[in-house]
Parts: sequence; structure tokens; C-alpha cells
Amino acid sequence: MTWVMTAVYAVTAVSGAVSARGQYLAGKNQQMELERQAEEERISAQSRELQRREQLNEALAANVVGQAMSGISGEGTPASLALASAKKIGLSELTIDLSEKLKQAQLRRQGKAARQTGKLQAASTLLKTGAQMASLVPTKAPTKAPGNATGSSYSGGYYKGIK
Repeated sequence: MTWVMTAVYAVTAVSGAVSARGQYLAGKNQQMELERQAEEERISAQSRELQRREQLNEALAANVVGQAMSGISGEGTPASLALASAKKIGLSELTIDLSEKLKQAQLRRQGKAARQTGKLQAASTLLKTGAQMASLVPTKAPTKAPGNATGSSYSGGYYKGIK
């Protein structure tokens, strides 16, 4: 019967360890996936920013050409309007950039949380496995010493024969 219990303990321990390792790796993989998404978002944000800047430069160049063709000089009200427009566009760019960075940071935080969750699940599995193994340990009922009606295991010992 001893080898059966040893086998049960071994299978329980291995099962718990494999399950815990799987949960740990799942959390780690989820973190890596979210980090990859954050990096993709960063690259995509840079691409979108370059595209917006190109469109802005084209629009500004078209305005300058249009003003030059109509004989308007680069001073005075049209220039101040262009400057105000450029300031608004710059503010818009900052807002978009901040929003994209916040999104990336959120993905990274989610990745860290996923990894932590995986670690906690793995620890929980190991604790449950330990408790399960402890419940498998056979318990022995206390035995009475032979010839002792009180149930005490003390039989007098060294002083028994001394009077």
C-alpha cells in the first residue's frame, strides 16, 4: 500500500507543479502579447503622425501658393490667421500624441497585471496542491498501551520498582 500512496503523492505533486507552471507561463505570455501590442501602437502612432504632418504641410503650402497667386503678401491678417491655425494644429497634435501614449501605457499596465495574475494563480495552485497532498496523508488513531486500563501510555517507567 505504501508504493500506491507514494505514487499518488508523486502524481499530485507533478500535476500541481505542471498546472502552476502553465498558469505562470500564461500570465507571462499575455504580458508579452500586450507589450507587443503597445509597441505596434507606438509604431502606428508615429506613422499616423507623419501622415498628419505631411497633410498639414501640403495644406500650408497650398495656402501660401494661393495667397501668392492672389497677390496677398505674407504679412498682416493672413499671416496671423496662418499662425493661429498652426498653433491650433500643434495643440491638436499634442493632444493626439498624449492620447496615444496613454493607450500604450495602459497596454503595458495590463501586461504587468496579467503577469502578476499568472504568478498569483500559480502560487494558489501550489498551495491547493499542498493542501490536497496533506489531506491524503493517512492518520492513525491513538493506541492504548497494553495492560493499562486508563489508556495512558505511561507505565511507571524508572520509578516503578522503587519503594
